[in-house]
Amino acid sequence: NSKLRHVEKDVLIPQIMKERAKELCSDKVQAFTKCCQETGLLMVVKCRQENTALKDCLVGYYSDPLFYEECKTEYLKQREEYRATGIKKKRQKIT
Repeated sequence: NSKLRHVEKDVLIPQIMKERAKELCSDKVQAFTKCCQETGLLMVVKCRQENTALKDCLVGYYSDPLFYEECKTEYLKQREEYRATGIKKKRQKIT
């Protein structure tokens, strides 16, 4: 049964999308983090370029219908495994 409840569509699948997008944009996450650590209080001004690159990367994934479908498939697989075994699996990080 692949019918999705409201919470699955609006919370659980977007959560997977957010985690995966952060992994896929990890170079931009690292660049922004590094800039913030080096800059301190002026990060709002000094790290604007890194922040924009990170946002563009993340939004690119969040707004991609194919990426949503991939994450939905991953969620349904996890849900099916959980229903069969009763054991919740931790998502593996992509390296």
